[in-house]
Amino acid sequence: MFVYSRFIGQSNADDAPSCIACRYTSDGGDTWSDDTIIAKAEEHEAHNIMSVSLLRMMNGDIGLFYFVRKARNNGRLHLRRSGDEGITWSEARCCIPGLGYYVTNNDRVVRLTGGRLIIPTSFHKMAGEVADYNVPNYKNDSRGIAHYFLSDDDGLTWREAKSFCALHAPHSKTGLQEPGVIELRNGVLWSWARTDMGFQYEMFSMDQGETWSQAAPSQFSSPRSPLSMKRMPHNGYLLAVWNPIPNYQTRAIGKKTGGRTPLIGSVSADDGRTWGEFFYLETEEDRGGYCYTAIHFVGDAVMLAYCAGVPEDGSLLARLRIRKVRLSEIAIP
Repeated sequence: MFVYSRFIGQSNADDAPSCIACRYTSDGGDTWSDDTIIAKAEEHEAHNIMSVSLLRMMNGDIGLFYFVRKARNNGRLHLRRSGDEGITWSEARCCIPGLGYYVTNNDRVVRLTGGRLIIPTSFHKMAGEVADYNVPNYKNDSRGIAHYFLSDDDGLTWREAKSFCALHAPHSKTGLQEPGVIELRNGVLWSWARTDMGFQYEMFSMDQGETWSQAAPSQFSSPRSPLSMKRMPHNGYLLAVWNPIPNYQTRAIGKKTGGRTPLIGSVSADDGRTWGEFFYLETEEDRGGYCYTAIHFVGDAVMLAYCAGVPEDGSLLARLRIRKVRLSEIAIP
């Protein structure tokens, strides 16, 4: 089952009308069914709903997490559950206790080894001198602050971690945006976030997400575009997918791609200390912008779903691509 946010209007804006769509494959992703709509924005009295994470819950339910944008100052992740393999769904419950604009990307909700659930999210405060939550489209600040929300009862209740992370760079216009998190073999949590500083910035937690280290540049060069990472089930290595910044000065950054090309991947056998040979998923010659990658392993392959709009679309979010890559085709360190 593949669930994704599907835009249904003519606008390319983040807050354009959208719904949550679902389609199925019975042959490992080679062919897919038509869409079935499983959630609509009007059910939440929201502008739109998007950015889906799927997770198997402790009692066997399917957990469907998605971002509900009610206004520019009110956007939070919600959870619905299905006990019949996606045929019917429960009412949505908000996972973020306090009102505010908390952005969580697709495929970001993580269950730790001990059972704890963790949601990495970027808080955007209201901008300007007056913060009036009664004004639906009041402008929010583009500079994100990384927050983490925790659940120790399989998603029934949520609480904010004891600390958050800010980017100590006074000239940054992004702060820490669209964070992700993964658990390392030694129990340390490794988090990262996109910035406009030329790199993904990284943070670490030694206490299962309660407190976090100060954000610092990672080894991943990157434009203002998210990185995705998952652990490979057959060998325990890490697979990362991201947009690097090619190291040459005459590279043109297209307005329609935001520098989100090429799209590459790499594997680490030592929990992120070193990375193997890079492999291309999309090249600059493909002309598109590629981002927001969801990663799922199926048998001897990995399924990668990501936005893949081309300049004629007017937005890199206008197309969705699912690519199936055999693990035998990926360089393993």
